[in-house]
Amino acid sequence: MNARAPTDWIEANQQLLAAEFTRLRTRLRKPGSRPPRHGAQQLAQARAALHGDSAIDQLTATFVLSAFERDLLLLCAGIEMDAVLADLCAHANGRSGSQRHASFALALAELEGAHWSALSPQRPLRRWRLLDVDDTADLSTARLRIDERVLHYLAGLNEPDARLRPLLRPALPLPHTATAHEAAAKQIAAQVTAAQGTPLPVFVLEGDDPGAQEDVAARAAHAAGLACLALQVEDVPADAAERNVMLTLWQREAVLLGAALFIDASEGLTPAARHLVEQAGGLCLVGVREPVTLRAASRPCAVSRPQEADRRTLWRQALGPQAAAQVGDAVDQAASQFGLDSRTLQRTAAALAPALQEPGADPAAVLWQGCAQASRRKLDGLAQRLTPAAGWDDLVLPEPQRAVLRQIAAHLRQRYRVHQDWGFAAAQSRGLGLATLFTGESGTGKTLAAEVLARETRLDLYRIDLSAVVSKYIGETEKNLRRLFEAAEDGGAILLFDEADALFGKRSEVKDSHDRYANIEISYLLQRMESYRGLAVLTTNLKSNLDSAFLRRLRFVVQFPFPDLEQRARIWRGVFPAATPTRDLDPRQLARLNLTGGSIRNVALNAAFLAADAGSEVTMAHVLQAAHAEAAKRERPLADAETRGWP
Repeated sequence: MNARAPTDWIEANQQLLAAEFTRLRTRLRKPGSRPPRHGAQQLAQARAALHGDSAIDQLTATFVLSAFERDLLLLCAGIEMDAVLADLCAHANGRSGSQRHASFALALAELEGAHWSALSPQRPLRRWRLLDVDDTADLSTARLRIDERVLHYLAGLNEPDARLRPLLRPALPLPHTATAHEAAAKQIAAQVTAAQGTPLPVFVLEGDDPGAQEDVAARAAHAAGLACLALQVEDVPADAAERNVMLTLWQREAVLLGAALFIDASEGLTPAARHLVEQAGGLCLVGVREPVTLRAASRPCAVSRPQEADRRTLWRQALGPQAAAQVGDAVDQAASQFGLDSRTLQRTAAALAPALQEPGADPAAVLWQGCAQASRRKLDGLAQRLTPAAGWDDLVLPEPQRAVLRQIAAHLRQRYRVHQDWGFAAAQSRGLGLATLFTGESGTGKTLAAEVLARETRLDLYRIDLSAVVSKYIGETEKNLRRLFEAAEDGGAILLFDEADALFGKRSEVKDSHDRYANIEISYLLQRMESYRGLAVLTTNLKSNLDSAFLRRLRFVVQFPFPDLEQRARIWRGVFPAATPTRDLDPRQLARLNLTGGSIRNVALNAAFLAADAGSEVTMAHVLQAAHAEAAKRERPLADAETRGWP
């Protein structure tokens, strides 16, 4: 029976149910009697009007009920739906109206074909929880009640069990699907059809795209003639008794609704969910990130994020012909830069439609900004997003270092052309990442250079908090790194690892299990760095502390030297904003202070506060006072040569 049966079928089904209740009334009024002729005619007319099987006939065939079990189920349904039948049961029980219920003793005495095994736990009535037995009394006298879900089914209303409804939702296909995902769905559906009722394996959908996994599950189920309901892994009860009830209810739902089950275990398959998956039966699909081993027969199926070619197609489909034409080739650039998962990509496309229609809108910029915002959602919770404000003019470095930084920017701008149009991505699958090392002491411009690159390439810049990544618990660091890199893949963001030697230090000699796992973490990191398609900027004060195997995987290494006198003077000339009131500042004299660019900015800011508090312009005296405070912070007093001749 379909979840939404036609109205005429429901009416005919209810007429047949009424005829069945009439037949049972006769049995209770005159034990051992046959139904009167007009009762048999009523049943025949009701069946003819159905143009198909009634709900009770479908239930009988589905769960292989005997004639006695069928009548017992109808008797319990009649007590809920037919007042006369309920009164007759009370009379047969020899009690007042308060005993308007069925008992096994009553059924054994009054119904044809009675057999004791009907209420054994292995028989359908109890195995599938079609009836509930009051366990506070003896089995023969216990109150029997039809399960509410089954009662509604017999009445022609086929909706999911109320106990499962808060946990289950329809698994919906995406508006558009990648070619590989569509092929996976068809392959699964073909295997279901070929099984012809034999037990199916659990289909394990492996990959980093939960939305696509649900899409594949829904499409596969639909192609096999089934509905598909989705369950989040965290909603599976940990308590074994509760889980077994849920399992039985689901197995019954799978039969009554003709439905498959998709379990979203993208955050990990819990032991409770594993048990449910292994016992569910029918068509069960589970979405995971990493391969899992099940005790039940299983079949893996790769369902990862769409590749770049599929992303280009999905963008054009999701935007629609008009918007796609407006955006033009910017679609290719967005598809190359932003590795959004299937659901996020299509939601982003739908959300951008109004902005693309605004007068004067720059379609390429709207698309790029929309993608950037969509890619931030996951990464914002894992790292600190920096807003780059610095440009090339703010970066004071020797020309060789600036030239290397321009090369890095060129790699980021031209990655689509080189990797895709010129075939490098097809020729080599590894080593396409752009990992760069910035080495030099604090304040020499490493973070500033990362900001310049982010602003130049319109990419987000994230600073990684190493204390939040490295864990003392075995295996946790790898999980943290996996989440970080997968989130960053959404937008190819620039990752800034400050003081990287703390995480990427030399691999140690293995002396104990912690050393072994530390080396595993580093190896995992090297693998992720090699496959990461964005830019990872690693900063360190001590290049010698980095592991040589890691250094070999770096595309660029940029040495940030301590600024010389001329460079310090240039920094001083530009360090105060134009709106800052200054008087008689001498950049050449200020440059004699042996400070890095970062320290110069600290001194300038502190001097500005001193001047503002004094109600005057920033003077050399304010700068000197701030410089002494900076030197004290670094525990390195200013030398006489640095302040000689100071006005």
